[in-house]
Amino acid sequence: MSENHANASASLETELGRLCVEMNLATTEEVSQCRQEQQRLAAEESKHQTLSGLLVAQGVITQRQLARVSKSLEEMRTSQQIPGFKIISRLGSGAMATVFKAKQLSLDRLVAIKVLPKRFSENPEYVERFYKEGKAAAKLNHPNIVQAIDVGEAGGYHYFVMEYVEGHTLYDELAEGKVFSEAEALGVVYQIAKALAHAHERGLIHRDVKPKNIMITEDGVAKLADMGLARMASDEQAARAEAGKAYGTPYYISPEQIRGEKDIDFRADIYSLGATLYHLVTGRVPFEAPTPPAVMHMHLKEPLTPPDHLNRSLSMGMGEVVEVMMAKDRAQRYASTKDLLLDLEAVAAGKPPLQVRKVLNADDLTELTKTDQSADASERTSALPAQEAGGFSPVLFYVLLAALAASLVANLVLALI
Repeated sequence: MSENHANASASLETELGRLCVEMNLATTEEVSQCRQEQQRLAAEESKHQTLSGLLVAQGVITQRQLARVSKSLEEMRTSQQIPGFKIISRLGSGAMATVFKAKQLSLDRLVAIKVLPKRFSENPEYVERFYKEGKAAAKLNHPNIVQAIDVGEAGGYHYFVMEYVEGHTLYDELAEGKVFSEAEALGVVYQIAKALAHAHERGLIHRDVKPKNIMITEDGVAKLADMGLARMASDEQAARAEAGKAYGTPYYISPEQIRGEKDIDFRADIYSLGATLYHLVTGRVPFEAPTPPAVMHMHLKEPLTPPDHLNRSLSMGMGEVVEVMMAKDRAQRYASTKDLLLDLEAVAAGKPPLQVRKVLNADDLTELTKTDQSADASERTSALPAQEAGGFSPVLFYVLLAALAASLVANLVLALI
């Protein structure tokens, strides 16, 4: 074995061991013990045993897990071909792409690079959607949105370079069982609502607002990420192509997205943000069922349990805001993202969410008025003198008694005269 080949193999094994730890498949101690065993075999028995083979042989990882690690390692090696960037580590992967932490050499800064796997790179539909994400993100420039930097292709792989966010996702905290206080939740959701307002003003709908797509920096700044499903509201061609298909995440998806309606607008994002807010303050998603179709059916048909019924520490205003955000009929939701921001500000300041009243329909207002009038009438009746209410009045009794006494005194005086 040549020295260069040996060095390359050692480097690959080092990377493989690090990936096993990063992917929570093994501990640092387990990898270290396998390395020591590898060195012992080489020195005492002149046997060359690969680290991956030892990890499997000693039951640290399974053969299937090794295949996953090897696949990620191959993706990392391939992504090193992206000119101008040096891959540092793998950050994670989703259904359609793997994300790496990298250094942009020209500006000496950290970035995140999303790479489309080879199997998707050969599919024109996936490639087109991938580039649409980059272009959509490039239209936005806001402190609460992960910034797009570049898109391109190298070595047959398509990549999307974006701002690197040091922190974690909102989902990470929820997965640990955290239930957010009203103030904490409002702080996060207000920032994301500002990000959405910025996108909506530019005609862009995110369509996949959820805790996994909200990053929290070490300074507590919330950033909206992943524009993979973003679409221009005016894109009629895309709307027609997607008609009848449900795009989104079942736990947070709006009813109109489930129905595959063509004219999806900003109110779909308001619904999903409302579902996210619901999850933050109650510790549970709005609707739970065994399968995704069953969850989506509940979004369409089942009434929402108000969040303040599950978490009694929430204010009435918070309950009202969430219920309007998650109205099944989008006409009953906020008329604009700016109206939502006004109510979020009001609730955070301990004031009533006045914009909620604007979205109540006339029948609701009439019924509310009737109820108030009945209550007022009842209060007025109870405050009336008893004779007006059909009973005996103590006041009248004392008046008559005083008149009788005066009459007796007058008669007595006349008799003395």
